[in-house]
Amino acid sequence: MDAGARIAIVSQAPGAKVHASGVPWQDASGDHLRQWLGVDRSTFDDPNAFAILPMGLCWPGRAKGGDKPPIPECATLWHERLIAHLPKLELFLLVGRYAQTRYLGARQKPTLTETVRHFADYLPRYLPLPHPSWRSKLWMKKHPWFEAELLPFLRQRVATLLGLGLCRENQESRT
Repeated sequence: MDAGARIAIVSQAPGAKVHASGVPWQDASGDHLRQWLGVDRSTFDDPNAFAILPMGLCWPGRAKGGDKPPIPECATLWHERLIAHLPKLELFLLVGRYAQTRYLGARQKPTLTETVRHFADYLPRYLPLPHPSWRSKLWMKKHPWFEAELLPFLRQRVATLLGLGLCRENQESRT
């Protein structure tokens, strides 16, 4: 994370694989997220581009059906302090319900799907996204507007903020 970062990725806690590696988003969910953003690994890992702000700073352990929720004290203690050192942040990608609850509060809709569907209501500062886990593939099939409307907007916004050219080939290959 660098003071020049333009985009914050606010997400839940790292999973077991990422916790063990110590490298954020170094898993299948990270591959999926980079596809959504339309960026390669080197751009994603550039601290002048993206600031990674997990809701929990360590893996919270396993629970029935997945991981436990992030430890709430992490975001409460660290986010505001870290953001104070990131003056160029223009966009917060709120990945998953935990991030949306923290940053949107009462403004979020009753469900994650409704919150993401109404993404324009939270712009220009916030853009809610589902978590890019394997479950999101089924979710995307049920909600084709995500690929048709939100992803092209997301890729264009990321490209603009990072000064990247968004060629047609890049845009099409990321869906």
